[in-house]
Amino acid sequence: MTERKNSRKQEGRKDFENFKRKNLQKGIIISKLKEQGCRITKQRLTLLDIILEHECSSCKEIYYRAAKVDDSIGTATVYRMVNVLEEIGAISRRNMYKVTCSEHCPEKNACTIVLDDDTTYHFSAGKWNEVIRAGLASCGYLVNQSIASVAVSPCECEEGICN
Repeated sequence: MTERKNSRKQEGRKDFENFKRKNLQKGIIISKLKEQGCRITKQRLTLLDIILEHECSSCKEIYYRAAKVDDSIGTATVYRMVNVLEEIGAISRRNMYKVTCSEHCPEKNACTIVLDDDTTYHFSAGKWNEVIRAGLASCGYLVNQSIASVAVSPCECEEGICN
């Protein structure tokens, strides 16, 4: 029982440290936004909370999460906020596209894939992991391993043919 209590205490300390870190980050970002002349609106605070609390893979995912909290937040608001945060150096889109979910993760909306004909698929973390595992296995890259994480960098090619 003592081990279980110590484990819970350690988890509580980690949660508290994460909470403190996120609040410190939030305070710094808010200060930078004010320096840029941005008003700190309820919508911006909601978006900032979502970005700090979740590892979103795209602006669309941020929008879906935000719409659940405040249905008056539009996609343009999300894109503008992400652009402003990128301008002040608070985020990098290179770091936004990251998925770290195991096949047992309960996350319902871990991945959204949009095809060039606008067909959209929303995958749970387990399904996303299953799709990646199947692809890697069929190409001979995955034998007896599990996927720890997937990081995807957005295309920045100069030709623009990837869009």
